[in-house]
Amino acid sequence: MHRTRKAAPAFRTARLASCALLATAAALTGCERGSSDGADETATGPSGCPTVQARAREAVTRAERTDIPWGGPTNGPEAVSGKSIVYVAQTMTNPGVAGAANGVREAARAIGWNVRVIDGGGTPAGIQAAMSEAVALRPSGIVIGGFDPDSTAQQAARANAQRIPLIGWHAVPDPGPSRQPDLFTNVTTRVEDVARISAQWIISDSNGRAGVVLITDASIPFARNKSDLIREELESCEGVRLLSVENIPIPDASSRTPREISSLLSRFPDRWTHSVAINDLYFADAAPAFRAAGVKGSGPPFNIGAGDGDPSAFQRINARQYQAATVPEPLSLQGWQIVDEFNRAFSGRPDSGYVAPVHIATAGNSEGATSWDPSGYREDYRKIWGR
Repeated sequence: MHRTRKAAPAFRTARLASCALLATAAALTGCERGSSDGADETATGPSGCPTVQARAREAVTRAERTDIPWGGPTNGPEAVSGKSIVYVAQTMTNPGVAGAANGVREAARAIGWNVRVIDGGGTPAGIQAAMSEAVALRPSGIVIGGFDPDSTAQQAARANAQRIPLIGWHAVPDPGPSRQPDLFTNVTTRVEDVARISAQWIISDSNGRAGVVLITDASIPFARNKSDLIREELESCEGVRLLSVENIPIPDASSRTPREISSLLSRFPDRWTHSVAINDLYFADAAPAFRAAGVKGSGPPFNIGAGDGDPSAFQRINARQYQAATVPEPLSLQGWQIVDEFNRAFSGRPDSGYVAPVHIATAGNSEGATSWDPSGYREDYRKIWGR
C-alpha cells in the first residue's frame, strides 16, 4: 500500500503542471474562482497559494499523527445503576450514526445500562415517529443521533417536560450544551476543525492547484454548515477552483450518487482533480460510476471524506479504491462519551466539556485499520464509573 501510494506525487505533478498551463490561459480570459459549469472554467488557478499551502501542509502533518494520547476526562461521578437509553438514529445507513450507536451499546454494557436503537429511516416522518416512540417509552435519556432537533421540536419539548435529558450526536453545529434546542450536551468534533483540515488536505495534496467537487446534504443543518466552511477554506487558496457543489441527501446517496458522478465526469473530464464529501458513504456509492468510466481507483480525482471514517472508508483508502483520505470521527469513543455524559446528567453534574481532536487517515498512516480512536478512553471511563 505504501509503495503504490508514494508513487502518486510524480503522476500528480505532471498532471497538475499541464493543468497549470490551461489555468494561465484561462486567467487571460478573466475567469473567476468559484463554482461553475462554464466551458471556459479551468480546474486550477493561475499561481497556487504558497503561503496558504505551507500552512495547510503543517496542519495536515500534525493531523496525520496516530500517537495521540487520550485527552478526555479522568474523573467524574461513579456509575448510576438501572438506567435505560434510547438512541434515535437519523438513519442507520449513515455509517457515522451507526458507528456512534454501536459505541453507545458497548459503553452501556460496560456501565450496566440498557439501550434501544430506533431507526428514523432518514425521512422527516420516520424521524418524528421514531422520536415519538422514544419519548413514549419514558427512558432515562434519549440520544438525538445525527438529525436536527428542531425537526422534532414537539417530541423534544415533551421529553424536556418529562425531565428526560437529551444528548445530541452531531445534532447541532457546536459541541457542548445547547439551550435552543435544550440539550444536556452535543457530542461531536468541532465542525470548523473538520472542515478546515479537509480543505487543507486538498490544498496541500494538490500543491495549491486543484479542481474540486464538493458533495453535501443541505437538508441537514450540521452537514450544510460543514460544507459551507469547507468552501470558505478552499477559497483561501487562489489556485483552487470549486467546480461544483452537489446536494445529495444521504438517504438518496445510493441511487443518486452514481448518476451525479457520471454527469460530473462528462462536465469536467480534465479539470476534476479532488473531491470532498461531508460523509464517506458518498464514495462507496461513487465507486461503480468511476469504475464504469474507466477511472483508476487511485485517482484522480483524489477523494477525502470530511467526517465519519467508517470501516468501509478505511478499506477503500488502504486498497486505493476511489478514496484517498478521511477525517474520521472517533465513533466508538463518542458513544462512550455519550454514556458518560448521561451519567453526569443523572448525577446532577455538568457535562465533561471534552471535544475530540481532528485526525486525518490516509493509506500512509492507517494500513490495516478499520476505525480511529485515541487510546485509553475505555480504561479511563471504566475507572470513572467504578466498573
